[in-house]
Amino acid sequence: MAVIHIRPARRSDVEVILQFIIDLAIYEKAENEVIATVDDIARTLFDEPQSCVALMCEVNGQVAGFAVYFSSYSTWLGRHGIYLEDLYVSPEYRGFGAGRQLLQEVAKAGVAQGCRRMEWSVLNWNEPAIRLYDAVGGQPQTEWTRYRLAGDDLIQFAESGRVVLD
Repeated sequence: MAVIHIRPARRSDVEVILQFIIDLAIYEKAENEVIATVDDIARTLFDEPQSCVALMCEVNGQVAGFAVYFSSYSTWLGRHGIYLEDLYVSPEYRGFGAGRQLLQEVAKAGVAQGCRRMEWSVLNWNEPAIRLYDAVGGQPQTEWTRYRLAGDDLIQFAESGRVVLD
């Protein structure tokens, strides 16, 4: 039986976190999109102002995965929520319940902070993740389309001057 332990990430975990991020990007067929460095991860996860949290998953004493989440807000609920940015378990540690336990720890953190909503995104073809999310009661939000403005497009828009609405 596997012994699964979830703990807060430490600065000494930064290199393995970045490797997990790269491994996740490879799995999601987006390896070339990772531009983060070890310094970026250290700064954004551990320096003030700290706006996100990372958890590490150990299986039988070996680092096996991680989760990163941050606070969101719902005007409709008038409460904060949790947005799960990443959840990853190395292939050799899948099937032991590590992903479920990571997800549950994020949920517990949110509930402890008074959150009433936890959200995340999953690629449509990622059947193993979808099975997990369905099994824990997650509900796909098919009526919403997620938009993104990133990189040079974000900068260009931000610097484009005043927007006038008619």
